[in-house]
Amino acid sequence: MLTGRFQSPTGKSGHSNPLAATAPLVRAEIALNEPNCHTTFIASILSIRILPAGERAMRIDFVEIANFRKLISTRVGLSPEKTVFVGANNSGKTSAITALRYFLVDRESSNFCFNDFTLSHWPTVNKMGAQWEAAHTAGQELPAPEWDAVLPFLDVWLNVAEDEVHYVQKILPTLDWDGGRLGVRMRLEPKDATQLQKEYVTARAEALALQTAGAALAQEQGTAAEAFQVAIWPQTLVEFLHRRLMNYFTTRSYVLDPTVCTDPVHGVAQPQALNGGEPIDGDPFRGLIRIDEISAQRGFGHAGEDAGADDEVKIAPAGSRKLSVQLRHYYARHLDPYDKPDAQDLLALKAIEEAQKAFNLRLSDGFKTPLKEMHKLGYPGVTDPKLNISTRLRPVEGLNHDTAVQFVVAAGDGENAKDLFLPEDSNGLGYQNLISMVFRLMAFRDRWMRVGKAKHKAADDSIIPPLHLVLIEEPEVHLHTQVQQVFIRQAHKILRNHAELGNGTNFVTQMVVSTHSSHIAHECDFDSLRYFRRLSAGEKSVPTSCVVNLESAFGADPDTKRFVTRYLKVTHCDLFFADAAVLIEGPAERILVPSFVNNRPEFSKLGESYITWLEIGGSHAHKLRSLVEKIGLVTLVITDVDSCDAAGGTAPPVRGSNYTTRNHTLKTWWPAIEDLDALLDKPEADKVKTYTEENFDIRVAYQSPVQVEFKGATVEGLAYTLEDAIVLENLALFAELPGTGLIAKFRAAIAASADFAALSMALKAAVAGGTKAEFALDLLEIEDPLALQPPTYIRQGLLWLAAKLEQKQKELGLAAIGGTDGGEAVAGPAEIAA
Repeated sequence: MLTGRFQSPTGKSGHSNPLAATAPLVRAEIALNEPNCHTTFIASILSIRILPAGERAMRIDFVEIANFRKLISTRVGLSPEKTVFVGANNSGKTSAITALRYFLVDRESSNFCFNDFTLSHWPTVNKMGAQWEAAHTAGQELPAPEWDAVLPFLDVWLNVAEDEVHYVQKILPTLDWDGGRLGVRMRLEPKDATQLQKEYVTARAEALALQTAGAALAQEQGTAAEAFQVAIWPQTLVEFLHRRLMNYFTTRSYVLDPTVCTDPVHGVAQPQALNGGEPIDGDPFRGLIRIDEISAQRGFGHAGEDAGADDEVKIAPAGSRKLSVQLRHYYARHLDPYDKPDAQDLLALKAIEEAQKAFNLRLSDGFKTPLKEMHKLGYPGVTDPKLNISTRLRPVEGLNHDTAVQFVVAAGDGENAKDLFLPEDSNGLGYQNLISMVFRLMAFRDRWMRVGKAKHKAADDSIIPPLHLVLIEEPEVHLHTQVQQVFIRQAHKILRNHAELGNGTNFVTQMVVSTHSSHIAHECDFDSLRYFRRLSAGEKSVPTSCVVNLESAFGADPDTKRFVTRYLKVTHCDLFFADAAVLIEGPAERILVPSFVNNRPEFSKLGESYITWLEIGGSHAHKLRSLVEKIGLVTLVITDVDSCDAAGGTAPPVRGSNYTTRNHTLKTWWPAIEDLDALLDKPEADKVKTYTEENFDIRVAYQSPVQVEFKGATVEGLAYTLEDAIVLENLALFAELPGTGLIAKFRAAIAASADFAALSMALKAAVAGGTKAEFALDLLEIEDPLALQPPTYIRQGLLWLAAKLEQKQKELGLAAIGGTDGGEAVAGPAEIAA
């Protein structure tokens, strides 16, 4: 048996790609139930190549976004199945999803505005407008417009096998292509750059003429000229385009050259120049990629937001969250028996017909009396048309009411059970959203695979696109944490739950999710995470972003990757959404350090920031090094000096005894010193490691020498742990502090020690036999939290972090913006910075 899908590869009329005329006339895929000589003979006659099952694995390899909001030149790699965008607020996740939506889903609409141009390009655009205006005023020929460097665009790079040429013949760069990468650029550009130029200089001339007329009128009336000095639109080319962008701009597509595709440099993409290439006619991805989207503002988005290119009629507002609306939409597309009925629909149509006849008889009988009464008015007369009452039953109308979707609640009195029915709105909002999103995913899948009646509704039913790209923005909105985890685990499986999909490679589903939820990130493999990193303004004058592929965050060290992955899985993934990280030694630090931050005014800046606290210990903190360096996250490591004697045994710190540290973070990360005396003498400024290329810093904080006054003497105190460091900074407090456990031991040690040497020995003996976490909890009970001074090394580390975050805030422009709205898209200038 021979089955298959056939497609003519010829391009549309007027297509500029010469391959359209040279490609084979017929391509087909052959599914062989029982291969035999007849099949081979037929295939040879038709010049059909038989493709082995599972050979195809076409997918989107990566996209590059340039000059769009914060993303001035950024590559975003896509995983074969699921890609999850993570990152702190205002890091560019929403910008990336919006770029994909605008260029791929809504490119024919007028969603673009001039705020989508990267803010750092605005001066360039205004300078170009000023040059036009100067030439026009001087009566000179206008200079050629130079738009290429500032135009927003999206490059889509596909990985395509040679046997899949019939899908991509419209975007092949040369006749010599034999499989591999193929690229297409979608660019927002002037429809007619010369016409735009002329109309701008004309508008400016009119504005200047009006200002001149105002000045003349002021002179005539003897009024101050300032009374007529009004800012008349347009003052600049940017202001002109703010109001008229889509009058003059459109989206066009271009074929890219795979041979000059280069890797990013220090996180900055290197997109190729077009060099005058001709645009492609029509949609380059039609018949190649099916694109669907669930936006963050479910129920408030634009109508038909999940409608694909093959839709002919918007049957229902597809963006609606209500399941009843989505059911009506699904019914009309896949189930309506009136639409191209088949044998299975006959029984339903017969039942509807009989019901309609019965209802018509009842209506005729019911309206008989009022119609007779109308005869008394002389209508209808002998020659007038008669009235007839008839119904038209449409099953979909049965879903058009508030209780079309109900939830069944089992109730009973112990003996009798009864089902009660509640309307859709009575269920929790979280579950309504979950059900709504899952149903939309099923609808996306079934529309792509043309389930039921959908096969008759496609505008181009000759071929099903081999790629399905699904964009999901912030699915965590109104979802409980457990539900978030279930959703992200199951979403891709739902999109593949079809007989033609599953684990097969003939059709590929790629899902892209942006999220602020650490619970969603927790459920994803590192290989699927893309970290959006905020970059300070620098020479660009405005902050931008780059994207880090966490698949390569650990290099070639599988042990490190395994440890970090498991560690974050058993804790949390807040690291990917934080403004900064604090790596701390143990449970006592985990309890007390955040308490210092919350209670002491000098750390108020930290209280305003999103800090993730990771209790990882000095012996393991260095294992997070590769991840921290990859994502460029400002990090403070609060650890212990962990001194050991010449034999390698644990020992309290002593100067001049050839002691070393066994702390791997201090030995191998920073300050990369093993000698204890050198560590103790390290200046505070030298405890900061600056990554110049990546533009971020990390700092270590460990027990350092302090001056202690005890029993009338001032001596140098060398602490060994957090607990004795706290006591050395608060001797007067602990001398009288009531309490049990370690507090009682410290109080007794202070009272019984004759000098500081004796006190040091007593404190170390007390710490060795005490419960540190219980001690930390007891300190939280102090009536006045300001009475407890943090150890100097912790205080200096936290002050450094607060100053660093304040500096970062200024560099990122957040201080002027006044914060963010939890994403990238905020009003006014913040929208541009996003």
